[in-house]
Amino acid sequence: MDKLILIIKREYLAKVRNKSFIVLTVLSPIIIVAMIALVVYLAKVNSEEKRVVAVLDESPFFGHQFETGVEASYINFSGISLEDAIDSVSAAGYYGLIHVPSGDSIDKVASEIQFYTKESPSLDILNSIEGKIEHKVREDKLQSLNISSDVMNQLEENYEMNIVNFSGEKNLKGISEFKAFIGGGFGYLIMMFIIIYGAFVMRSVIEEKTSRIIEVIISSVRPFQLMLGKIIGTSLAGITQFVIWILSAGILTYVVLSFMGIEIDAFQSKANISPEAMQTLNEAASQDTVQLYVNELVKIPWGTLLLSFLLYFSLGYLIYSSIYAAIGAAVDNETDTQQFMFPVITPLMLAIYVGFFSVFENPNGPIAVGFSLFPLTSPIVMMMRLPNGIGGAGVPWWQFIASIVFLMLTFLFIVWLASKIYRVGILMYGKKPSYKEIYKWLKYK
Repeated sequence: MDKLILIIKREYLAKVRNKSFIVLTVLSPIIIVAMIALVVYLAKVNSEEKRVVAVLDESPFFGHQFETGVEASYINFSGISLEDAIDSVSAAGYYGLIHVPSGDSIDKVASEIQFYTKESPSLDILNSIEGKIEHKVREDKLQSLNISSDVMNQLEENYEMNIVNFSGEKNLKGISEFKAFIGGGFGYLIMMFIIIYGAFVMRSVIEEKTSRIIEVIISSVRPFQLMLGKIIGTSLAGITQFVIWILSAGILTYVVLSFMGIEIDAFQSKANISPEAMQTLNEAASQDTVQLYVNELVKIPWGTLLLSFLLYFSLGYLIYSSIYAAIGAAVDNETDTQQFMFPVITPLMLAIYVGFFSVFENPNGPIAVGFSLFPLTSPIVMMMRLPNGIGGAGVPWWQFIASIVFLMLTFLFIVWLASKIYRVGILMYGKKPSYKEIYKWLKYK
């Protein structure tokens, strides 16, 4: 036990005192915050740019339809020819020209409307113009049937069913997907951490093996102790770096955005919301829907979620870092690891993609349950299911406990297998191992 603690201490100090580790720890939050600030600045500049679109209306139908809005300003070019209008728009540098031809039927006119532009128009602009034309055509048809504008507005109202749980509390459409997205964020962190710091363990083993220091070390300790100490020491160094990143990046982000005069809440509410969605949001706000969303977020079991994150992260990392350590022991250089990396990363990628599709659609469906119990994918997929809590409408207790038990048993089994590869491979030099060769190592007594 004393030797194991010494190995953990040595690995931890070796990592945190390394110059590259210190530089990466200091620079990473600065680079991340700089990228966030750049994206925020560009989004702010982009949202402030209002495109100018000219309208050449030769019909009697769309006179006041194109009014200046959030996404574009419209200029009336009526009274000139199409060729002159195109030349004027090009010379003035306007975004585009809407040509509404003459005609007796609004359907025929609408089908022949052209939008001239120098570049490929954005979807926002196109959707906005098409929406205006569609609205006018529908309004004209309803008026021909003697239907008033009030009735027409009532017909255009969206229907939304009231959702209530068995306790009588009002629920919201889409909140399950939003919760799964939060859990997916935790799962994605686990995947990135495993890939980055698992590779650290592998490189550490390769460096010691190539420098022959390993021969001296294993004369004093067993290979299993050495591998376990290396994994735990590197994990602690990684957790140290991760905590520093989160704290420093959070503080820097707040300081930089405050310095830029950007209100984070205001930006988040405007960044990706179209005018139509903003109108819907305002209507929803009047119905206390926003408050219901806040209530749902508050009801997420954050304590359970964070504790589960630490648990699944630790077990998942120990499993994968054992595999990385075995790969590092089997090869002489990092180039030779490529043939073994794809089978290791595949379950992690599968967990992300399958998890998002299955958990979003049905968090308690057979696919979501199966992948949240399978040990190589459960750390990620189970985190996507846990924002709904454990028990009740959330993850059943037996599934949560079973996934933990499976992870522990799998960890012990993989460490046992990895230690057999580690024991033989760590003293093998000058030979590029194959899967067949590694299988033979597993059978050595």
